[in-house]
Amino acid sequence: MDSSRKRKFQKFLRLLLVIGLAAALVFGTMGLIAFEYFRNKYQTIADSFNLEQVERMEAASIIYDRSGKEFGKIFIQNRNPVSFDQFSPLLIDAVVAAEDGSFYTHKGVDWQGVMRAAITNYTSGRIAQGASTVTQQLARNSFNLREKTFERKFVEMLLSMRIEEAYSKNQILEMYLNRVYFGSGFYGAEAAARGYFGKSAKELNLGESAMLAGLLRSPQAFSPWNNLEAATAVRNRVLLRMRETGKITSDQYLAETESKLYVRKRSNPHKVSYAVDYIRQQVIAALGFERASNGGFHIYTTLDLNIQRAAEVALKAKLDEVERRPDYKHDTYEAYRTRYSSLEDAVIRGHQDVKLPTPKYLQGGVLALDNATGAILSLVGGRDFKHSEYNRVTQSRRPSGTVFTPIVYAAAFEKGIFPGEIVQDACIDNRYVMVGGATGILGEWGVERTENEYTGDLTAREALVQGKNAATVRMGFLTGMEALKETTAKLGISSKLRDYANSYLGSSEMTLEELTLAYTAFPGLGLRPEKTYILQKIEDPSGTVMYENTAKRVRALSADAAFQTHSALEEVLKRGTGSNAYQEGGLKVSPAAAKTGTAYNFTDTYCIGYTDAITCGVWIGFDLPTRIYRGAFGRDLALPVWAAILNKANEEFPAKPIPQPTTLQPVEICRTSGLLATPKCFEKHLDANGETEVKTTYVEFATAAQAPKVRCDVHGSGVRNYAQQFDQDEWPRAAAAVDLTRIRPIAVTAPTLLGLGDVYRSVRPGMGAAEEIPVAKALPVGAEDSAPVEETVIPATLPVALGTEPEVRRAEAAKPVEAGFESPAIPMERPKPAQF
Repeated sequence: MDSSRKRKFQKFLRLLLVIGLAAALVFGTMGLIAFEYFRNKYQTIADSFNLEQVERMEAASIIYDRSGKEFGKIFIQNRNPVSFDQFSPLLIDAVVAAEDGSFYTHKGVDWQGVMRAAITNYTSGRIAQGASTVTQQLARNSFNLREKTFERKFVEMLLSMRIEEAYSKNQILEMYLNRVYFGSGFYGAEAAARGYFGKSAKELNLGESAMLAGLLRSPQAFSPWNNLEAATAVRNRVLLRMRETGKITSDQYLAETESKLYVRKRSNPHKVSYAVDYIRQQVIAALGFERASNGGFHIYTTLDLNIQRAAEVALKAKLDEVERRPDYKHDTYEAYRTRYSSLEDAVIRGHQDVKLPTPKYLQGGVLALDNATGAILSLVGGRDFKHSEYNRVTQSRRPSGTVFTPIVYAAAFEKGIFPGEIVQDACIDNRYVMVGGATGILGEWGVERTENEYTGDLTAREALVQGKNAATVRMGFLTGMEALKETTAKLGISSKLRDYANSYLGSSEMTLEELTLAYTAFPGLGLRPEKTYILQKIEDPSGTVMYENTAKRVRALSADAAFQTHSALEEVLKRGTGSNAYQEGGLKVSPAAAKTGTAYNFTDTYCIGYTDAITCGVWIGFDLPTRIYRGAFGRDLALPVWAAILNKANEEFPAKPIPQPTTLQPVEICRTSGLLATPKCFEKHLDANGETEVKTTYVEFATAAQAPKVRCDVHGSGVRNYAQQFDQDEWPRAAAAVDLTRIRPIAVTAPTLLGLGDVYRSVRPGMGAAEEIPVAKALPVGAEDSAPVEETVIPATLPVALGTEPEVRRAEAAKPVEAGFESPAIPMERPKPAQF
């Protein structure tokens, strides 16, 4: 190009530059005029917004365990605001790179971005690019500016400039990251980080930070729970942008884009657990729904997460094991989940209108309490909260079964009956008990073993340790129903006892919470917490205490009666119905005490026990009364779960001996007579080594009033002074001629016979040849007395061993069986069979 042409070209370029500058000046001036025009028009609207709204946002109330560990939330919007320094610097860089590259240089509006977006949208013929800054998005979300109008957009810009003038850049980022939606129900970066990755926002790595930043463009579409591939792709796009802006190196970019994206398994935050739901109910009752759900309170509970997890794991493992038994014939947890997998998935995704069918698989419940305060350390209300929200610890009333029997003995000891008192374990007419029916003999269905024999005369302590039901009923007769009701109420059981003798064996319904609270009186030497509670303290965001619990203890038993019951329950684990605790049950805690229990027809199994520090109750059964399987005893089902929980709890609450009250004195007595021991208290026994002599004495705890004053009249020369021991109307009568202990206990395999006849001749046994007796046909439990029955005839047989003559025993003090027959507390008319 020659010089003349070159000069002409340069003049042309200068002309274009002048024209461009002039046009820019004109358009800029016009823009400023237009901006000032619209600013004057909309500034009043923008100024009407209270900027304090930017700082205010709904916040979830956080739930903490007794050690301050977070484990749950109560919320309308799942948000957990944190300060700026609690965000990972990588997250800050990722959000700025993805959402607003000029964040640190603009004053609320990126005018270059506005022009760039306008040109791009004009040339493409559609809205292909936005120009909203982080500050503009904060303004839009804070004041709910959602309309797609020019007026809304301009007000948003003006608000953004006000926000920039009022707050620092870090404050704006803090409010933005605490407010924006990250999909899947998570509001704010902290909630999203914990929900997707199980960690705080401060702990996020580079890839996790980039994924969260990428979600902001389309939270639901890019959610890793909805589309993992899309979440991975948007993560990589943010990483690319971070490399382009110099926030990361090429090596970091390559390493992160080649790595796989890992997120937590999805769960429904509204369907967490029975414990969290119970806490939520208590907090709402204390604060009201709105305040509890969005006030950002700190809720400090009494739960211990270590014990809680141990309870959940142990219960699940045992229930799974039971459902794998070949004689288990009911629905299983895994079958239910397979059958309703699509519905369960919808519940997990948060669909509130989806309802799962009521489960019919085996259930369980656990409650662990601090003996001193009643604080709930662990609460498991069922097998799966997603399937059923029914809390089987606090809401379900079930027959307590033989786990109730220690309360019968506690009532007896409270009344002054000596634990060494002799009570008879022998065949008893079911008309006076009515367990499962109105006739026949009491079946020994709840003694925690399949093989059982009547023992005959034994001490009250031994009857409790060995779980002797017939003896327990007789002890109940001796104590009286009114005395039992009074003791039960003092122990904290508000559920009513039935006025029939089967209440002595736990036929009355009550909750696991009531039973567990009642047991705390034994390690408490008669003192128990006034109530159970799970909320320790509630603070508002500023730290002001809004609610605080105060623990109180009340007297339920005398220290003497409580310790006498406790000492027997210690022996239950050593040699009684719970003797499998240490060898088979896995218990590693000592000293400890417990009672296992089984309800009629193996429908409910229990184990409730304690150390000096905590008491734990376990229940396993069905929601509707159903036999689990024949031989499903509490010692086999509930006790191993209880042992696992006690083992974990002992790490934080080491067991210590429970002190003996000074008002009790050790007294050596003969277990055969219940009187003071003598040197002659020995009995001969035959074993594999021949005939041996066994000492019949042991040391019992007694108050001064309870301690026997007479030496053993069976092995020694003691003579009882009946005139001093009995009132005139209680003068001893001759004992029954038939040895009722020779009758074998009946193993319950079907409902007990209903009818009026004494078909087993347990009251008036036959003495001659067999004769034919009409008998009512067996009916289902609960059938009406008026239901027609089909008469049949069976040969009557003697209720004693064949080939032996009934032994005529010496006259002696009438045992509670006779006293019970005339007890005014026990109705003598024929009522309907007890319903189980």
